[in-house]
Amino acid sequence: MSTSLADTPAAAPAAGPAGPLAGTVAGTFAAIPAAAPLAAAPAAALAALAAGDPLALFLDFDGTLVDIAATPDGVHVPAELAGLLMQLEAALGGALAFVTGRPIRELDGFLTPFRPVAAGVHGAEIRPGRGLGVARPAGAGIGGDVIDDGVLAAVRAFAAGHPALQVELKGAAIAVHYRADPARESAVEAGLEAILASGPDHLVLCRGRKVFEIVPRAVSKGEALRALAALPVFAGRRPVMIGDDVSDETALAAARAMGGFGLQVAGEHFSAAAADFSGPAAVRGWLAALIGEATR
Repeated sequence: MSTSLADTPAAAPAAGPAGPLAGTVAGTFAAIPAAAPLAAAPAAALAALAAGDPLALFLDFDGTLVDIAATPDGVHVPAELAGLLMQLEAALGGALAFVTGRPIRELDGFLTPFRPVAAGVHGAEIRPGRGLGVARPAGAGIGGDVIDDGVLAAVRAFAAGHPALQVELKGAAIAVHYRADPARESAVEAGLEAILASGPDHLVLCRGRKVFEIVPRAVSKGEALRALAALPVFAGRRPVMIGDDVSDETALAAARAMGGFGLQVAGEHFSAAAADFSGPAAVRGWLAALIGEATR
């Protein structure tokens, strides 16, 4: 199923906080410093909001809001995070979305009961309104069985020879995690490149934090952000994208190109010196500050 985003209204946000942070979920995170001192770009985004410039927030999940875990299903999600995000969505008038490599159903499982606007699997899935259904974006050249059966079989056979590897099926993508054996990075990359060299040309290999993903050539987080930014609830707002990995770079660049902010989180990809945030805890603290600014 495909959908045209421009014609789909986003669901109305839940009622938000009407006053200071005291006693709110955001107050739980407000004591976490976003940086010491706050990096220039996050400070500029807060200043823009304070000056009356409306913002639209786009968030990665793993490595950005929650720490990277040994396995995809092993992430620890702070109990208050879903509540913080619902407050933030309301404070921004509904202009909050996720742009993640995870399938949207997995994101929902971690953020229950919140079901935000989202682009999943690097843009191969789209949910254009909170609580609405998930579809493949129209015009992206994504249809049918995206991952060829032969490619899937070859990846599984390759991984079977390396017990430390974990294969994750994402519907429109395949991820091969090597976090349990980082020394195999080059071998994993070469093996997957060889599989793609003899397979269909609509798939490409993307690098991530201790993971390689086979994804449709037509999708990227940058294109996903642009598509979501065209929805009515995001229109006329300066985009703020926060991410930590190689796959986030196109979305960070897209936000900057649209006159907004691309904020980087330190980790295995962005160094502490190049990053705007020291880690996910700092991002969560900054989001709490954003709620405070938006509700003044």
